[in-house]
Amino acid sequence: MPPPEPMPGYGELLRRGYGSLAAAARGCGDCGWRLALRTWAENAHLGWAELLLCGLCALGWTALRRACSRRLFRPFGEWCQLQPRDAAKMPESAWKLLFYSVSWSYGAYLLFCTEYPFFHDPPAAFRGWQRGMAVPADIALAYLLQGSFYGHALYATAYMDTWRKDSLVMLLHHVVALTLIASSYAFRYHNVGILVLFLHDVNDVQLEFTKLNVYFKHRAGVYHRLNDIVSNIGCLAFSVSWFWFRLYWFPLKVLYATCHSSLQAVPNIPFYFFFNALLLVLTLMNIYWFLYIVLFVAKVLLGQMQEVNDVREYDVEESRKAGKEAGIPLPPALKEGLHLKNGLVKDKRL
Repeated sequence: MPPPEPMPGYGELLRRGYGSLAAAARGCGDCGWRLALRTWAENAHLGWAELLLCGLCALGWTALRRACSRRLFRPFGEWCQLQPRDAAKMPESAWKLLFYSVSWSYGAYLLFCTEYPFFHDPPAAFRGWQRGMAVPADIALAYLLQGSFYGHALYATAYMDTWRKDSLVMLLHHVVALTLIASSYAFRYHNVGILVLFLHDVNDVQLEFTKLNVYFKHRAGVYHRLNDIVSNIGCLAFSVSWFWFRLYWFPLKVLYATCHSSLQAVPNIPFYFFFNALLLVLTLMNIYWFLYIVLFVAKVLLGQMQEVNDVREYDVEESRKAGKEAGIPLPPALKEGLHLKNGLVKDKRL
């Protein structure tokens, strides 16, 4: 086994990545739908039984979330006497924190507690690739959990979660993620897929943990300084790790491996442009969300925001003021200060 390649810099990524993409494009004289269909038929290995199991698990996630919210998260929020808006949003963050903590911990176990070298040597993800090769059971389990969860997340974002300014982008993200998960499993690119999931889940853990501390710093009519301090530290850690994991490690480890190293290990690798296009879309969405982080930091530095808050969420106070100025009658829920969902203001009852 060759020694691990040193991680490239941005310049090397652009130079070698662009060179590999351009060379692949020049050598693709017969690209088109017929080639794509033939390549899919020859290389894709995804059975109906696997799709059915994934769909059933997605329904299971939805049912489990409803049960947890109704019997665990909502009663706990009422017991803590959270403010109405915080009590309405808390179950969503608690559920996501629970799942992403488990999924990221399992991904960390696969990458650091087994013999898989994909984190320290991402190009190794494509060495020894074979059409229809067996997927190890531990990686297949990770794919089942993640694929079914993103299937559930498509429904949850539209009908269960708080509707935010980036919810449409979030729906697009879930479609891209689900497509990547399903197609990378079918084409046996599961090794690099585990690395992609690991580099993204950690930020969701930090985000939901920070939001929970924001919700819990005002409870029972009392301000709790410890939750405020933890939320500030969590926000700082989230901002730094977002850049480090998604804008530094992700392109230099994953995109370099998929754009350049994959062709070195497997010339004419199937669906090369398709997978790299989806990964580039994922990179653009990571940059888009990073702009929200920059916006938040700018508001804090300019004194426009005195405490940690999610800048993606609609401001109920601003909506109430705009409605009054326009002479629009306000729904009772908005008068009560409840959160926004799907463009309308509704009480959250899962």
